[in-house]
Amino acid sequence: MNSLFRKHDRLLANTSMEIVRDKMDEIHWNTQLVCILGAKGVGKSTLIKQYLKQRYKPGDRRALYCSADTVEFSTRTLVGLAEEFVISGGELLVIDEIHKYKPGEADWSREVKEIYELFPELKMIVSGSSLLQLKEGDADLSRRAVKYTMPGLSFREALRFYHGLTFPKWSLEDILNHPYDLWQAVSSACKPVALFKEYMEKGYYPFLLEGEGEYYTKIEQVVNYIIETELPRICKVDIANVRKLQALVALICSEVPFELNANKIAAALETGRDTVVEYLRYLGDAKVLNLLYSDKKKVGKLTKPDKVYLENPNILHALAPSHVEIGTLRETFAICSLSESHNVEYGKVQGDFKVDGKYTFEIGGRSKDFSQIAGLKDSYVFADDWDIPDGAKLPLWMLGFLY
Repeated sequence: MNSLFRKHDRLLANTSMEIVRDKMDEIHWNTQLVCILGAKGVGKSTLIKQYLKQRYKPGDRRALYCSADTVEFSTRTLVGLAEEFVISGGELLVIDEIHKYKPGEADWSREVKEIYELFPELKMIVSGSSLLQLKEGDADLSRRAVKYTMPGLSFREALRFYHGLTFPKWSLEDILNHPYDLWQAVSSACKPVALFKEYMEKGYYPFLLEGEGEYYTKIEQVVNYIIETELPRICKVDIANVRKLQALVALICSEVPFELNANKIAAALETGRDTVVEYLRYLGDAKVLNLLYSDKKKVGKLTKPDKVYLENPNILHALAPSHVEIGTLRETFAICSLSESHNVEYGKVQGDFKVDGKYTFEIGGRSKDFSQIAGLKDSYVFADDWDIPDGAKLPLWMLGFLY
């Protein structure tokens, strides 16, 4: 236990408190079991360590932060650690990277469920991949855990992280109804169009703070880790099919947005149509892709998406640098920003996207007009390289203030 506390002390001492994301205030930390999910690299671990640093003084042994992929957990069990911790007066146990706990040997969810029931006075925070399911075997954690999903940085957050500019979040309704107020607040402090161009290339992942030189390389490493390690470990994808997954991503990168012909892809990859759809769903859950459907209410496990995008603009630049078409980049940003808290569907008949079953959005550049959504109620154009709101034609960067 002493060695775990020493690591805990060192990790927290090395955690900067200079910038803390708003997600900190959205999480109900006092719940008995909190689960924080998200793609690798979005800052889950940093947020948790910042919370501990805010709540507990150095040397306070009532809290313990551990990562499940460390050497200690090759000989420890979660239940054994929790019991020892509670006996010594512990009140908050954090297990980071929970999906890495003894892969192939133990069902982590069963142990977490047992801890939940044995030690009701102990609070737990677990974090893991966005692929992680809260129901594994017979141990249903979905009724016990309060789950949060952590995205990468929004444009609004990136302005704070990289330029020291702080702005509040805006709801979609407020952006649509009071766009001039948002424009005035932001444009009085900076030149949003220029900074938005920077964000579209680099800025979604907090590890940009570690240096620009290796930024795209790190994104590639994140995607490779998801495909080569997380999908086989969590989704039980056969290791022999990893190359097919890599080929599928490469195929999508060569032509995004990708209008899906599942049978054609299946033939190219020498696999079944249902397997292709399943792999796409995994990559969507893993935050590598964004899958767009024309009617989400009718989506089943084997329903093929109407369009496939890479998950965020920075992935597009990292994985498909020779295929970064400006129209695709704009749409990728719009879906990424809107999907965090809104239902986004493919605008099969009119407009690019249908949002929350109510709004129709057309995404484009400064010359984009209303011809494709003419006469449609609750329809808007979001335009890149567009500085100031003009009726229902709004600057695209404003969608970056939704979270």
